[in-house]
Amino acid sequence: MPIYEYVCDSCETRFEKIVINKQQEIACPNCASRKATIQLSVFATAGNGASAKSTPSSGGGGGCCGGGCACH
Repeated sequence: MPIYEYVCDSCETRFEKIVINKQQEIACPNCASRKATIQLSVFATAGNGASAKSTPSSGGGGGCCGGGCACH
């Protein structure tokens, strides 16, 4: 089940919602408005897990920023 991020069109409150299906109604937790804009989330993007840089960095073996986490 994906978690989507929204911004309320009425009061500009930012909130997250687990969405079971596309027809599910969402409402702002602050003002109860049903008008919200979905936000682009880095965590919601698809990818194959490969880094743009295919060779390990010189920061040591593995671990974050050591070449294995694809954060660069």
